[in-house]
Amino acid sequence: MKVLVQLGWFFKQRKKQYIFGISMLVIVSLLQLLPPKIIGLIVDNITVGSLTATALTKWLIILGLAGIIMYIARFYWRIMIFGSAVLLSRTMREKLFNHFTRMSPSFYQKRRVGDLMAHATNDINAVQQTAGMGVLTLVDSVLTGSFVIATMAITISWKLTLIALIPIPFMIILTGYYGKLLHKRFRFAQEAFSNLNDKTQESISGIKVIKTFGQQKEDITDFTDLSTDVVDKNMRVAKVDALFDPTISGIFAISYILSFYFGTKFIIAGDMSIGDMVAFSTYLGLLVWPMLAFGFLFNIVERGNASYGRITELLSVAPEITDSPNAIDTRPAGDLHVDIDEFKFPGDDRVALRDVHFTLKRGETIGIVGKTGSGKTVILKLLLREFEGYKGRILYGEHPINQYKQQRLRESIGYVPQDHFLFSTTLAENIAFTNPKVATEKIYEAARLAHIHEDIVGFTEGYGTIVGERGVSLSGGQKQRISIARALIMNPELLILDDSLSAVDAKTEEAILQSLKQTRTGETTIITSHRLSAIQHAHKIIVLHEGTIVEEGTHEELVALDGKYKEMYDLQQLEVLVEKGGED
Repeated sequence: MKVLVQLGWFFKQRKKQYIFGISMLVIVSLLQLLPPKIIGLIVDNITVGSLTATALTKWLIILGLAGIIMYIARFYWRIMIFGSAVLLSRTMREKLFNHFTRMSPSFYQKRRVGDLMAHATNDINAVQQTAGMGVLTLVDSVLTGSFVIATMAITISWKLTLIALIPIPFMIILTGYYGKLLHKRFRFAQEAFSNLNDKTQESISGIKVIKTFGQQKEDITDFTDLSTDVVDKNMRVAKVDALFDPTISGIFAISYILSFYFGTKFIIAGDMSIGDMVAFSTYLGLLVWPMLAFGFLFNIVERGNASYGRITELLSVAPEITDSPNAIDTRPAGDLHVDIDEFKFPGDDRVALRDVHFTLKRGETIGIVGKTGSGKTVILKLLLREFEGYKGRILYGEHPINQYKQQRLRESIGYVPQDHFLFSTTLAENIAFTNPKVATEKIYEAARLAHIHEDIVGFTEGYGTIVGERGVSLSGGQKQRISIARALIMNPELLILDDSLSAVDAKTEEAILQSLKQTRTGETTIITSHRLSAIQHAHKIIVLHEGTIVEEGTHEELVALDGKYKEMYDLQQLEVLVEKGGED
């Protein structure tokens, strides 16, 4: 019952609803005691020949009224208890989703998307069952069981009641053992489902790659293996689950045998009437449900306990990047000073950045170049406060970036990443993602600056075109330009283009850069690129190699330096010459 205690915070919030629902259950449990007693009285009256039409009519009216009241009470306890359970699932799902949005990138590097989805679906459903059906079976089994046993003992025979209950302790011991097995096995089953969920999500997202390399059969085999594992582990759960009903029914069969054997003796001895025996048997039948419900309770609660444990483990992970108590609640602006002595990714002993020092004055553009893995994107992630723990400091304006509220810092930065993510909605809504209420003309203006407007109006639905999940219906260059438009619509103080022009041709690249130069006067821009044509116009260029700055200056200064930048420049000039067919 640990999970019911852990959910105490929710039961307090819905105290009135649960009290009302339980009150309705009390009424139902009490009214259920009438039919067996009335049946026993009618049988005794028939036996002695004293039953009259008036008396029978009276009993039938009482039974009818009891039925109507139970109908109404059952309707309302379902609304109160099951309705509250549905609200719990919504609350838990929102809590999980809010938690996900606060997590740092390292959180997602350690966890799979499919597993996180399983927490927000299957696990929450199991917890919902605990707060709904679990509470019902607990209260109903305790109330109905207690009332039935008390009525049997007080109004019929306490001796026969004790005899009938002799096998019950064995049932409690066995169901408790089953519950422990169920908790362990259900957790494994949920983990297997998480693996299957993750495989499904990954395969659907990467279906183009799978088909391109002709790996459909292998992928299906992997999926089948995981699916089989889910079935196997759930079968192990089902085998334990299947033990509850036979065990409870078998023990109650023993109770019936004992009741009829000793009840017959009591009737012969004159200690009970036949009507009492009929009523006792009917009450014993009513007692079957509370005992079965008790078995269901173990099943539901242990499932909920396992799932709630998985959810709380996830919620207990604290965000690595948080706002300080007196964080500055304004958007940063001004010069950018980067002084990083050393930085390592969490859990990695390798140095990602070392001795990276540069200043970017407000309104200037800086280009960052270097081979893959040289640390270009790492600098940007530190600027965005996706990671901390570096030796040194980064000043934006007059304050270190960790003194600003994260929300305000990121409102000031328009970031266009290498991996362009578009949502499965219209092109207009993708561009206006950061400001859904922005005027349509602003959307068009941002698209023109990113040189994607002409492409969009050429689509059948124009800006109303649904791009498909992750923008699957668009080319790489189109996705890049839409991402740039999405960043520009923020009117950011600092625009970061992280190799965001790699999929567009040289002519389009030049047009976009020219537009940015004309419209972003007085605003700061950082561009990382493998293609040097994207950063030649920059006020300053830094060259990274193995996480440190090896060269710094303007395009002309770096070419004259005849170092790594010149080597990269000459190589790319040669590539351009080859593309033109060798004509200079």
